[in-house]
Amino acid sequence: MHLLSILLQNISDTEGLRLFGMKLINVEDFVSLLVRFSLNLIVIIVIVVGLYAKNSRRKDFYFSYIAISIGIFLLCFLLANVKMELGFALGLFAVFSIIRYRTDSIPIKEMTYLFVVIIVSVINALANKKISYAELITTNLLIVGGLYIMEKILNLRQELSYRILYEKIENVQTGREEELLADLKLRTGINITRFEIERIDFLRDVAYINIYFDINGKKKLNGNEN
Repeated sequence: MHLLSILLQNISDTEGLRLFGMKLINVEDFVSLLVRFSLNLIVIIVIVVGLYAKNSRRKDFYFSYIAISIGIFLLCFLLANVKMELGFALGLFAVFSIIRYRTDSIPIKEMTYLFVVIIVSVINALANKKISYAELITTNLLIVGGLYIMEKILNLRQELSYRILYEKIENVQTGREEELLADLKLRTGINITRFEIERIDFLRDVAYINIYFDINGKKKLNGNEN
């Protein structure tokens, strides 16, 4: 404790020092950064690992959720005291609101978790001194609790989709939906819940079909899960 007091005293003594017009350290803001960052990271890990991971078999979003959370938190925290024009602020929010990866479409549930990660990070970063830590922690607990209720009590299903190229064009005709669904299930080995015909190419006699299935009810194909 004595060494910690000496260290804090030394840090406080250097608080007035500046380098190129910027303070070397602001003790109050520095401690606030560490405390809020730790709180935000704990909450995000609980959401991603404790809730999302246990109810989803997809691990490709773990890195993205945590990385986006860290980036947004630090961005918002460091720019909280910077005067920004309204247009820039709205543009920044719009960019975060339409995040999607061009390589693969994000399912609705994953996109919802992405918005939750963004919201939690922004709340923890931009909460001002008028808000107590008790209120901030309660807000985070309410978000985690709401997700837990929706995941566990409501037992929401996670639906995935594949886009396939289908060549038996005669089954795409109106009135043959049952034959088409049965053939898709037989070929893929997946318990398909629904499908959508995206496009029909009459020159090649093929159709582009999106199939949807519950990830927890997905069957094994050739002894391996895709």
